[in-house]
Amino acid sequence: MKSFKTMNTLFGWISFLIAWVVYALTIEPTASFWDCGEFITSAFKLQVGHPPGAPFFNLTGNFFTLFAKDPSQVAIMVNLMSATLSAFTILFLFWTITHIAKKIIVQNGSEITLSQSITIIGSGLIGSLVYAFSDTFWFSATEAEVYAYSSFFTAIVFWLILKWEDQHDKAG
Repeated sequence: MKSFKTMNTLFGWISFLIAWVVYALTIEPTASFWDCGEFITSAFKLQVGHPPGAPFFNLTGNFFTLFAKDPSQVAIMVNLMSATLSAFTILFLFWTITHIAKKIIVQNGSEITLSQSITIIGSGLIGSLVYAFSDTFWFSATEAEVYAYSSFFTAIVFWLILKWEDQHDKAG
């Protein structure tokens, strides 16, 4: 069981790294169409964008802008924030898929076999990376839009629900 947890953690971070590198290499160098220019500016200046304003986006975006060498790099840093949040979405999606696959494949109380581990980890890799490279998600991951942040919050909350379920079952 310990080796499965280690493999699951390792391959989760590998899926994150693959997604992050690809997104970082393909991010928009400046503001793209839509609301991206407004989101970049409001994050940089910590001003309110159009309703609902996206305060978490602005605060996190402002943190990323602190790493810009000069104002000409602000857009790429906010775009990099979206890429990073999207990569974290893939990480939590991987762990969600492996959690659910483990519930389906492994019987309660039985030891995980090597073939079951490969099946579970493979399911997580395939599922998370297919989603990572889907057109709409990849497009949102490479520009300063709130969709990456929304996907990240959704993925982490769903993963936390599954973790809570495990702990709840053990406590009862």
